[in-house]
Amino acid sequence: MKTIAVPRAEIKIRLKLITDNIRMLRESRNYSQEYMAGKLRISQNTYSKLELGYTALTLERLILIAAILEVSLISLVITPDNRPN
Repeated sequence: MKTIAVPRAEIKIRLKLITDNIRMLRESRNYSQEYMAGKLRISQNTYSKLELGYTALTLERLILIAAILEVSLISLVITPDNRPN
């Protein structure tokens, strides 16, 4: 099996694009961080850390966020700025 090497800096950039996309979608629906946190059953502070990239964003949370925002999971992850080459 071939090992894939992705520089840590590139991973951080891609994660930032994903969390920025989540924030944009949340704000476009006029959902507060408190509303999202309540739906996810976490504190507003923890949710804020997710959007800021201070806390790891798990696949489970991504799926739940997509459901709350009523978008596909792929639309959270693939944005115009982070499409694979």
